[in-house]
Amino acid sequence: MIRHTVLFKWTPEATEEQKDQAEAEVAKLPTMVHSIREFVSGPDVGINEGNYDFAVTVDFDNEADFVAYRDDPGHREMIRRYITPILAQRAAVQFFY
Repeated sequence: MIRHTVLFKWTPEATEEQKDQAEAEVAKLPTMVHSIREFVSGPDVGINEGNYDFAVTVDFDNEADFVAYRDDPGHREMIRRYITPILAQRAAVQFFY
């Protein structure tokens, strides 16, 4: 299994509406990309200062399934339209478990 985890920090100018829309669009990924085995996402709960603002964790059976997700046109378009305009910083990792 491969786990893909991404953390996002939004720009100070990002509106609550933009953040909510990004979260809603990201939540559609499991219905868009069939190689996803498990999916969870959500905003930081605000317990610690300095955290990223939003996280996505997606599990795949294998590398080919991850690559299919990574390169999926709908996924790429969602990033372009809803994530990139409000993105200040991104961190990601993929690991076997």
